[in-house]
Amino acid sequence: MEPIRSSDLLSRYAESTVWLARYMERIENLARVLDVTETFVRTGTGRDGWASVVQINADDEPFRARHAVADAASVTEFYVLDTGHGNSIASIVNMARENARTLRPLISTEMWTHINVFHNWIRRLGPNDVRPSHLSALCARVKQECQTHYGITEGTFYRDQGWYFYMIGKYLERADQITRLVDIKYHTLLPEEAGIGSEVDVSQWSAVLRAAAGYHAFRRTMPRVLRPKDVAGFLLLNNAFPRSLALTLRQVYWAVGQLRTDYGLRRSGMILERLDELRASLLDQTIEQIIVRGLHEFLDWVQLELRQIQEGIASAFWPPPPELVLPEQAVDGGASTLAQSQGGMSQTMGSMTQTLGGMTQSLGGPRSSGNTQDQS
Repeated sequence: MEPIRSSDLLSRYAESTVWLARYMERIENLARVLDVTETFVRTGTGRDGWASVVQINADDEPFRARHAVADAASVTEFYVLDTGHGNSIASIVNMARENARTLRPLISTEMWTHINVFHNWIRRLGPNDVRPSHLSALCARVKQECQTHYGITEGTFYRDQGWYFYMIGKYLERADQITRLVDIKYHTLLPEEAGIGSEVDVSQWSAVLRAAAGYHAFRRTMPRVLRPKDVAGFLLLNNAFPRSLALTLRQVYWAVGQLRTDYGLRRSGMILERLDELRASLLDQTIEQIIVRGLHEFLDWVQLELRQIQEGIASAFWPPPPELVLPEQAVDGGASTLAQSQGGMSQTMGSMTQTLGGMTQSLGGPRSSGNTQDQS
């Protein structure tokens, strides 16, 4: 096999590496949210129920186009099996596999084999597998498969530019997911004053922490009290929790910095400046100050910044698709020649669109700052 040059890595593989990481992270996060929601709705402590899953992913419009009511059956079918919905586990696993196929020269046989096994298992799932009585086991398996992928990647992915792009994708997705979770849950779960500290209130906020895989880590820092603002502060500002906004931004900054210092990718300067500004906004405020000034507005601003960072990475590190130029019209039979060329081009473009699908999309796919659908 010929060695892969740095220029080839950037132009051919950087985008797919970022999106492979993002998709795998997104799948695990979705499984966590579905699992926790099912548990708390079943036990009667889930006040906002299944509708919150749709809200977190900003999928209100496509969901309403398919389903009249947000209940266990409709939401789990929509987010697990619906291949016509770009943010379902079935669709995301397929997109992850297509990116892995592009990366076949870079990734290990173990990585490629595992993604194929995962993909084939998801393809075989049917309505019976997502019934409420089976959902917890299904989500546990999905989380296990994602964590197996992370372990194989950690143990086999070569530490060159590709590794840093993988880290960028992984932690950008975590930053996006944690801001969604806090934004939706903080305001929908705030109880009346009489309910603060009640058994239901504590259970709800425990569910938020479990959805972020942070319950035990939070209890290490605050073993006795569980208050909404403390949960929000932990998920946004804690510098030791692997899924907090503060730590994920630090990891993205580190990975972009490594590309700049180790590989001379100077086009990253503006990205690092924007990350610096975003990180400084977290360091300069307490969670109390953020809440007083407007938590939703702050998280909307963070989402806009994350989108700009993703777009900056795209413009700096991988080129746009080449423009397709129509062949010059032939002198004889020019009209038919041009029509044939355009017909062939349409087929080519259709194939490209189907293949690239979700690879060239904006940050996080399902949500923009205005909570609108933004995914292929």
